Amino acid sequence: MNFIFDKLVEWMKELLTSSIMANLTGLFDNVNAQVADIAVQVGKTPQAWNGGVYSMIKNLSDHVALPIAGIILAIVATTEFIQMIINHNNQHDFETWIFFKWTIKTFCSILIVSNTWNIVMAVFDVAQHVVNNASGLIIGDTSIDMNAVIGSLETKLETMELGPIFSLWLQSELISFTMWALTICIFIITYGRMIEVYLVTSLAPIPLATMANQEWGQMGKNYIRSLAALGFQAFLIVVCVAIYAVLIQHIGTQTDIVKAIWTCMGYTVLLCFALFKTSSLAQSIFNAR
Repeated sequence: MNFIFDKLVEWMKELLTSSIMANLTGLFDNVNAQVADIAVQVGKTPQAWNGGVYSMIKNLSDHVALPIAGIILAIVATTEFIQMIINHNNQHDFETWIFFKWTIKTFCSILIVSNTWNIVMAVFDVAQHVVNNASGLIIGDTSIDMNAVIGSLETKLETMELGPIFSLWLQSELISFTMWALTICIFIITYGRMIEVYLVTSLAPIPLATMANQEWGQMGKNYIRSLAALGFQAFLIVVCVAIYAVLIQHIGTQTDIVKAIWTCMGYTVLLCFALFKTSSLAQSIFNAR
């Protein structure tokens, strides 16, 4: 009976060992690929990220949002003209310069609306110029290389009892699942930001049509601040990745494989949390709430 039990324990150890090695080998490959891709994705302007989506959004802006902006501009200009007359006591104590002022403001509003797309893209061009300069200065090696440590793990597992091996197998399963989830989170954050950029720019003419009006102009000013926050969110993302690159540089040299892997996962979770916070932080900085 002891012989059968020993064989069963040996078989279980071999099964768990192979499963652990399968879970840990290439564990961080997907995360490495996603993290390395972050700087590439956020370093692109909307037109460079996806030309097809960019063209579609531009057409929607020009042919759907722009006519609505024209109507809003006409309403705003007319309302301001009427208010201007009323404020001057129905042309008593009348000054002709107010017509000149109204004409200049209306002309500027038309100029802004007709050049909406250039204004919006200029905001992102400036932001991406800053991001690209920052990427060249602070981004380091963001890959986690655990292969050297994992290479000696199989030998260590052969000397361990069934209980500790089973515990390590449970940890490897949890870590493997978590790393897949983190990979998906990083993808959603990176690509979700670009989708948000396209959504915001598709309606650009409407808020910009109110820019020159004193009462309605807050809508346009908030919109410009939102654009700046979206653009410079990419800079904050690059800074997060740079901090992550510094933190993980020496993890692979740790002798405790379990501690090294959990530390790597902890830093990756921290990276995801920081990336999620970049949106609200950028909005707070530019007062775009």
